[in-house]
Amino acid sequence: MRALLKNAARPLLALLAFLRRENLLRLMAAIAALVLLGAAGLIVFEPNRSFPDALWWAIVTVTTVGFGDIAPASLGGRLIGVVLMFFGIGMLGMFTATIAGVFVEKRLRKERGMDSYDLAGHIILCEWNDRTREILKDLRADPRAAEAPIVLIADIETNPVADEQLFFVRGKLNEENLKRAGVEQAATVVMVGDRSLDYGPRDAKAVLSVLTVESLNPAVHSIVELASEENVAHCERAGADEIIVGAEFSSRVISTAALDHGISTVLRELLSAQVGHDLITVPVPETFAGRTFFDLFSALKREQGMIALAILPHGGGNAVTNPDAETVVAADDRLVVVAANGRGGER
Repeated sequence: MRALLKNAARPLLALLAFLRRENLLRLMAAIAALVLLGAAGLIVFEPNRSFPDALWWAIVTVTTVGFGDIAPASLGGRLIGVVLMFFGIGMLGMFTATIAGVFVEKRLRKERGMDSYDLAGHIILCEWNDRTREILKDLRADPRAAEAPIVLIADIETNPVADEQLFFVRGKLNEENLKRAGVEQAATVVMVGDRSLDYGPRDAKAVLSVLTVESLNPAVHSIVELASEENVAHCERAGADEIIVGAEFSSRVISTAALDHGISTVLRELLSAQVGHDLITVPVPETFAGRTFFDLFSALKREQGMIALAILPHGGGNAVTNPDAETVVAADDRLVVVAANGRGGER
């Protein structure tokens, strides 16, 4: 019962804290005092009025609504009405202006990346450039992340995208800003290379960023982009879960396409959630745990239209691509499959 009462009181305590912080309690007290004094003054000059009627008249007069159902007949009552009108307009104007200012300031703080966010299970994108824009566009094209909260950490002036679920933290990628982005409760952190730096400093910054992220939340899934394959070992030692070498990846796609024409088109479709089919991961169906890969492959294609390409062993071992037909699939493994666009798996 005590816990229920405490939870019920939280909104009221938050409201009181807000009113105190914005100095609205004094203003509300002044408005209330003006209404009560006005009602009492009307009764003094017109004793035939009841206090509830006088109070109603004072409220209507202060707010300048003017229903006209009650009107003072005495000179004193009318003078009190004039005082209520003038002071009421000023006080209510201050009250509404303060409230509006709070909301405008909150919106500006959010747009300028000055807020901190208490989120859980979200994605954090680090740095802002053309690559990050495409990553965000792909994430929003996937049903699993279409409405998911994403926090962007970037050293730019304002939020670059009109997206209500994109939260912006302005500044460099450091411990303070990662904490403002809620890294302790984040599910994934994507660290895109800083294009303003040369390859060496860019990768050095990436390794340092991985170390910072992993120290703040060892459970988070960290994905980092490197410029050079030489620094992969450093990133692995820093604790990165996935490392993508942009130049290496592009080179391999180009060399493969040179020998097997059309491969790049297929890869572009599979790696983009915006068109065609998607390359995703899904859990092993309960009915196929402990059975062979061939049985699972056939059933997935027949029943769900998916093509299984690889097994991701539980615990983060190396992926088994194109497993043997008799390979036994464990219940806690995950599958890499080709699925129709919009049929995203579980993250």
